[in-house]
Formats: sequence, C-alpha cells, structure tokens
Amino acid sequence: MSDQLKEEIAKELGFYDTVQKEGWGGIKARDAGNMVKRAIEIAEQNLQGRS
Repeated sequence: MSDQLKEEIAKELGFYDTVQKEGWGGIKARDAGNMVKRAIEIAEQNLQGRS
C-alpha cells in the first residue's frame, strides 16, 4: 500500500493526527485493522470498476 493511500485512509478514519505525532507505530491495532479493511474495500471497488 502506498504511503499516500495510507495517509488518505488515516485521514478518512480520523487518526492521521496520531500518525503525524507518533508515526505509524503509534496507532492502535484496531485502527490498523480498520485501515486494512478500508484499503481492501477500495481495491474491490476499483476492480469492479474495471469489469
């Protein structure tokens, strides 16, 4: 996953301020899981758009 996509998702999910202050290691496991879940949703939407 690109850094740009990770940052966009973190902003969307509301924990980008934590990333800015503490780095990616500072986010909660739940936030990381939600970020992966959202990235999968985006990827699935992109695949459906190509069909």
